[in-house]
Amino acid sequence: MNFIKATLAGALSLSLTAPAFAAEDTIKVGVLHSLSGTMAISETTLKDTMLMLIDEQNAKGGVLGKKLEAVVVDPASDWPLFAEKARELLTVQDVDVIFGCWTSVSRKSVLPVIEELNGLMFYPVQYEGEESSKNVFYTGAAPNQQAIPATDYFLEELGVEKFALLGTDYVYPRTTNNILESYLVSKGIAKDDIFVNYTPFGHSDWSKIVADVVALGADGKKVGVISTINGDANIGFYKELAAAGVSADDIPVVAFSVGEEELAGLDTSNLVGHLAAWNYFQSAESETNAEFVKAWKARMGDARVTNDPMEAHVIGFNMYVKAVEAAGTTDVDAVRAKMYGIEVPNLTGGTAKMLPNHHLTKPVLIGEIQADGQFDIISQTTEVPGDAWTDFLPESAVLKSDWESLGCGMYNTDTNTCVQIKSNY
Repeated sequence: MNFIKATLAGALSLSLTAPAFAAEDTIKVGVLHSLSGTMAISETTLKDTMLMLIDEQNAKGGVLGKKLEAVVVDPASDWPLFAEKARELLTVQDVDVIFGCWTSVSRKSVLPVIEELNGLMFYPVQYEGEESSKNVFYTGAAPNQQAIPATDYFLEELGVEKFALLGTDYVYPRTTNNILESYLVSKGIAKDDIFVNYTPFGHSDWSKIVADVVALGADGKKVGVISTINGDANIGFYKELAAAGVSADDIPVVAFSVGEEELAGLDTSNLVGHLAAWNYFQSAESETNAEFVKAWKARMGDARVTNDPMEAHVIGFNMYVKAVEAAGTTDVDAVRAKMYGIEVPNLTGGTAKMLPNHHLTKPVLIGEIQADGQFDIISQTTEVPGDAWTDFLPESAVLKSDWESLGCGMYNTDTNTCVQIKSNY
């Protein structure tokens, strides 16, 4: 609540008087989000979110008496360019922290750079897990905070018997679907009843794939789609579903990368009843969220919606501010040490806590698409601790991440050793 009250007060004070800061004495915040290319549909809003948070914090007096300065770059949905821009932020711009990336391939492109230079990045989007870097705080959902609960909902609430796992062809969908295939088999779903398909970024011709999904139900078994389709390819996918006359009653879709921002570009009249799994929706009924949405729309206009990765940036930013204040410095190692156990309000009325594995506690929400492009929340859990390493892949089930006590993001509990390097890609 303190954050929201300060947010609203800050928004008003910006038009009146700005606090005095020494121009040369700033805390530089790198903003690494695609403002062009296929991912701009999702990432531009995260840039806008960071600028709002920075302005509001400056209106409250900054941090440690210093003004926050946003340094915005555009990696243009070009994965190698993410690494170049991250290096530029850390070496040329000399930023203290980076908030950025959306896709896992962009994050993995950045990872070697920030580890080499001991940078600090807050990553705000749901992802496939199977990673725990000392230099990244993962404020989006791990698979046990999104993919697994959504699959359980299909199994337990909707009676789905056959699964189409449709994804964009990159790290996040492939790893997530690998986990989900293993999980579904453990739940008694036959491998022959699991259809997996990957398409490139920006894919537009969905007619054959949708026809294949429809054909899965020819034997009368209930079919459901778990979608890890990312970016503007979602527009073509949902349009083809509607053109084929497929309703949510026929074949429900639960998406992990479609939120309010993506729906703003679609004709949602044909999507009513399809689902998304996130940890936040704009429609969340809490006083904290109502005030946040009000502040966002006052700044950006009534047409601009809020979404889950925005909330992740709000949480990550507020945690960073608290950690810097506790450390009394922006030194990366000192800030990292203060992050463990830090708590801030989330926007659904609960509390987010940073765990020693660099993941958060988060509630899991299932939302049903409404005609107005918002979500009716039909299922919500209490806060679930994020798991860096899944229990549903044998090679990962023996691993744990604990940067606070063990100083290791990949500790093998069988051998009691810290593994330094792991790559499945």
